[in-house]
Amino acid sequence: MIVYEVSIEVDRDTAEAYADWLRDHVAQILRLDGFVQAQRYERSDLPADAPRRSFVIAYRVRDQAALDTYFAEHAPALRADGERRFGGRFSASRRVLRELD
Repeated sequence: MIVYEVSIEVDRDTAEAYADWLRDHVAQILRLDGFVQAQRYERSDLPADAPRRSFVIAYRVRDQAALDTYFAEHAPALRADGERRFGGRFSASRRVLRELD
């Protein structure tokens, strides 16, 4: 099993609209072959007056081949949708984790 983690920092004044969009975005990804589960988190250790809110999505993916298919066939369009809607008001970083046990 692979964990594909996406960390997102969103301008506070856009965060609610982004969180609404993100819910649908995650559901769309979960319909893809190989994506088994996703959990959405919000960082709770940031000051209440921080200029940005921070979200983390942890996807569980069946195997590297399914993730590679996502990167090659789906990620560009899905990422472009977020950029079109919220470009310049968020940043995202990603990492892939392989289960050891």
